[in-house]
Amino acid sequence: MWDLLRYVWNHPLNANGQFAALWRVLRWQIASRLMPGPIALPYAEGTFLFATRGMTGATGNWYCGLHEVNEMAFVLHLLHPGEHFLDVGANVGSYTVLAAGAANARVTAVEPIPATHAHLQRNVVLNGLSERVRCCQAGLSDTSGVLRFSTQLDTVNHVLAAGEDLPGADVPVMRLDDLVGQDVPILIKIDVEGHELAVLRGGSDTLRDSGLMAVVMETNGSGVRYGVPDDALTALMNECGFAPFGYDPFRRRLTDTVRANGNTVFVRDREAVEKRCRSARKFRLVNGEI
Repeated sequence: MWDLLRYVWNHPLNANGQFAALWRVLRWQIASRLMPGPIALPYAEGTFLFATRGMTGATGNWYCGLHEVNEMAFVLHLLHPGEHFLDVGANVGSYTVLAAGAANARVTAVEPIPATHAHLQRNVVLNGLSERVRCCQAGLSDTSGVLRFSTQLDTVNHVLAAGEDLPGADVPVMRLDDLVGQDVPILIKIDVEGHELAVLRGGSDTLRDSGLMAVVMETNGSGVRYGVPDDALTALMNECGFAPFGYDPFRRRLTDTVRANGNTVFVRDREAVEKRCRSARKFRLVNGEI
């Protein structure tokens, strides 16, 4: 609990409302015990996310406005209404609802875990986004087939590596290129707990398409369970014409400093991306604007 309170207190979006943020934590801790079912928590631009105890991603957005402020703000600032966003590893839909409900983009949301996919669909319906969001209960990899995924690890469910003995489920997987077809997204988010390289290898045509402006990807060393270092991700993205950056959501510019053990923003045309981000409107959050 102390780690949570410290995180919420120090979150940059809570800088001008730290006590209000702690009050949100307290309200959730009480409500989630008194009401064991899902509770709709306010999110960005009047959207909501259903949450139950243990859903750290959804509750993090309630505590802090945007749980992953740099990357989530980048999604808001880059996307224009009607453009295509691909959310790979959508979980319960934090990025999907943000893109479709706040930025008014079209979204393809990919979530392999059956129970989590049901939560994703529920959040899409809650926000009236069914016409803008295509939910796919599948995984992505370098070849089509079936892979076994863990099912009891909340936001860190993943493709089970050799020797991992965890509760799991067999899930169909497909190639990113086959999923996308000719509808190349402007922006892709990939968070698949170490399986990123296989996803990228299955999307070579999409990654080389000039219509794809950026890819937000988890680079926290989790690929080591498959023998894949983060450098391999950066090398492949470089081959496809992308350079790695961080994002400063308050100054709305890309930075040359990439946070260790976090996410990387891979960009094809820095100038074009920064121009878009600077011109984007402000978005309302539970604790201010971004």
